[in-house]
Amino acid sequence: MFNKKLVFWAACFGILLFGIGLITLGSIAPDLKTKFSLDDVSAGTLFSILPIGILTGSLIFGPVCDRYGYKIILIIACIGMFTGFEGIANISSLNILKGCIFIFGISGGIINGATNAVVSDVSKGSEGANLSLLGVFFGIGALGMPFVTGIMKNNFSSYQVVEAVGWLTLAVGLFYSFIKFPPSKKAIGFSQTKNRKLFKESYLWLIAFFLFFQGSIEAVFNNWTTTYLTKHLSIAESNALYALSLYVVGMTTMRLLTGSVLRSIKLPVLMFSSLTIVLIGILLLYFGQSYYLSILALILVGIGLAAGFPIMLGLAGNRYAAQSGTAFSFIFTISLSGNILVNYLMGVISKKYGIQHFTSVAFAELLFMLILCILIFRLQRNKGFEVETITEIKEATI
Repeated sequence: MFNKKLVFWAACFGILLFGIGLITLGSIAPDLKTKFSLDDVSAGTLFSILPIGILTGSLIFGPVCDRYGYKIILIIACIGMFTGFEGIANISSLNILKGCIFIFGISGGIINGATNAVVSDVSKGSEGANLSLLGVFFGIGALGMPFVTGIMKNNFSSYQVVEAVGWLTLAVGLFYSFIKFPPSKKAIGFSQTKNRKLFKESYLWLIAFFLFFQGSIEAVFNNWTTTYLTKHLSIAESNALYALSLYVVGMTTMRLLTGSVLRSIKLPVLMFSSLTIVLIGILLLYFGQSYYLSILALILVGIGLAAGFPIMLGLAGNRYAAQSGTAFSFIFTISLSGNILVNYLMGVISKKYGIQHFTSVAFAELLFMLILCILIFRLQRNKGFEVETITEIKEATI
């Protein structure tokens, strides 16, 4: 037997470290550029290794978790993150640095996917709500680390901070070795035949491609907002970064509310309301010409995008409970592919047509999300397993 609450908190610690790790690596980029004499193109190439590693880890974790359980792969991933952190902090070879970033990416992708899958497994009837709370811990890690780094910068170098986070990751891996996780799906009837049937499910494909656009629109806002605000609206970079941080605050706060006080709202109402809020935010960003309207717009976009991942992963986890790892692995792989492809496309559009088309890309992505959301809920209704609230997802089989 395993303790569901303990497993949930163990997953929260893991995703917290993943959030800390991503921000920490971003913050050390200027130091790495100086240390290895990298120009902007070389630095961009170096850090493009990270999403490739995360994508690889997302592809790996699902089938492994279903076949062998969560414990071993989570411990190995923590050791991998530790190795990546320590290497990044201490090595002096550019080729080894690339390997360390790739190891960190693979390990981070595994932790991101496996923690979401295990929370879904231990949250029957409240998958969406608990996945929302899990997302809060990622936000805390991503938001809190810059403040901690700022406080410590007068006494510790950025490399020392990275090294310390690495040891913290190893400590979490040690913690994992002492607790029990849910058994492998192999112990309860997992088979490769069921996996092959899984990929024929239109419902799974619809959720995966909804999160393709969800993941990519989040990446576009994370990576291009400051450029849009500074170049198109002539807002100071420091103010643009502050506005972007409030976007993350809006998303994190809304995920906390989704996992608590908004549990009783019906899922279609919550999803379509969220998409409407995103639309209002994008319209404000498009028509607004002031700094304060931009802040309001970004907060609204963050609030509106908060529900997408936890609700859709919750639906998939409940629907494919016997193969949750494989289902989540497939979904995260598709989603991260969207993150990489659309982010690259945004770069091409910005260079060729101008950064003002940032909002055009956001509008297009939101339209696809709306269409896919309609198809998902229509399929549920037609197949007789229409959902209720975030804590009352009905069990059914297509």
